[in-house]
Amino acid sequence: MEIQIGDVLRYKKPACAENPYEDGHLNFHFLTKSLEAKKLQLEKGINPSAKIKTSSGELVRPAILVSSSPNKKGSVETPWEDFYDVDNGHIRYFGDNKEPGKDPANAPGNKALLEAFRLAHSHSVEERSLTPPILFFKRAVINGVAKGYPQFHGLGIINSVELVTQWDNKLERTFTNYAFDFTVLCIAAEHEEFEWEWINKRRKKAFSLADTNKNSPKSWRQWLLEGSNSLNKLRRRVSKLSLEKTVNQKPIPGSESDRVLNEIYSYYAGKKHRFEALAEVIAARVIDREHGIYQKGWVTQGSSDGGADFIGKVTLGSGFSKVELIVLGQAKCEALNTPTGGNHIARTVARLKRGWLGVYVTTSYFSDSVQREVIEDKYPIILIHGRRIAEEVSKIVYESEEFSSVNSFLTAMDKDYPRRLKQRQAEEILNV
Repeated sequence: MEIQIGDVLRYKKPACAENPYEDGHLNFHFLTKSLEAKKLQLEKGINPSAKIKTSSGELVRPAILVSSSPNKKGSVETPWEDFYDVDNGHIRYFGDNKEPGKDPANAPGNKALLEAFRLAHSHSVEERSLTPPILFFKRAVINGVAKGYPQFHGLGIINSVELVTQWDNKLERTFTNYAFDFTVLCIAAEHEEFEWEWINKRRKKAFSLADTNKNSPKSWRQWLLEGSNSLNKLRRRVSKLSLEKTVNQKPIPGSESDRVLNEIYSYYAGKKHRFEALAEVIAARVIDREHGIYQKGWVTQGSSDGGADFIGKVTLGSGFSKVELIVLGQAKCEALNTPTGGNHIARTVARLKRGWLGVYVTTSYFSDSVQREVIEDKYPIILIHGRRIAEEVSKIVYESEEFSSVNSFLTAMDKDYPRRLKQRQAEEILNV
């Protein structure tokens, strides 16, 4: 049975595994039911399953379930606060020791996690394969009820462990504990669905590690092969789901779009500042088709553009519901096989005022890190890559009776550049 990150389950007492659903939610006890193993529980913060001997004779822990209760933070029972940032693949979780003078390594939950950490960071693939998957839950409040509704937050591996001293405000005392930093693994290859049957198969007596791992997420199998150095690239990042791959931003080599983009780059090679006029035309077409109605303003003087190569306005809605936004554009005629620099985008964003929109047009492409920064920081900027430029120019030439070739279109744009540079009616259009 598959579950997704964010699914809320029902955890009733006493446990009943007969019904798939209880109170409109997937029944935790039904999901985890096994005839050959002790039942899984979420009674504590750290819930290690009992070890089982595999078909090869190793004694392996099938899984560790970690549960956080935000409603208990700062209480005598939980005098700390865990940190869940699953969208960025990070969970910081405090262990289960809270007794002054006690070695936190001997607390049962900490002991299981420390063992999992040692296995996970082994240089041996065989030893890493003994690592238990760590499954994360967080108590959700449903209809005002704070108990009995664990929300699934994915699976992960311990990235680092830190011995910390904590203060209990209520009891006014300090104690030592462990803070565990987990990497939550990406399951995009499984379309954000986690196959719980993998966990249940690991709980069967004399199970085969090799066979059960065939049901594990791709990221887990890749980590087993590559080790802890691969954790960062396997980390779950929601923004990754919105990233445009490099191959999709560049024309297929030898294609018509590839020929057009190379022609554009060659044409502006010795006069890159004039690329601004073409960039505004492309931006207008993209905005008109996907965002709103664009009105041209002006292109700026190359030596003193103040961080904007062209300025315009986009209109959203109509009549009483009409909204007008200032558009600041940045145009870069850059090498086709080198990603555009994030500093240029940051410069454009820095110029934006409240209610303004940025557009960045490049003959190049955008790296994952640049896209991630734009997405995660919610920058109000539209990114237009080289492939899109080539496709739009091809459409303009094909749809027009005025231009017989790409070169004739670029020549016309170049002739119009001085007039566009001097044009100041944008001051009235934009009211700036």
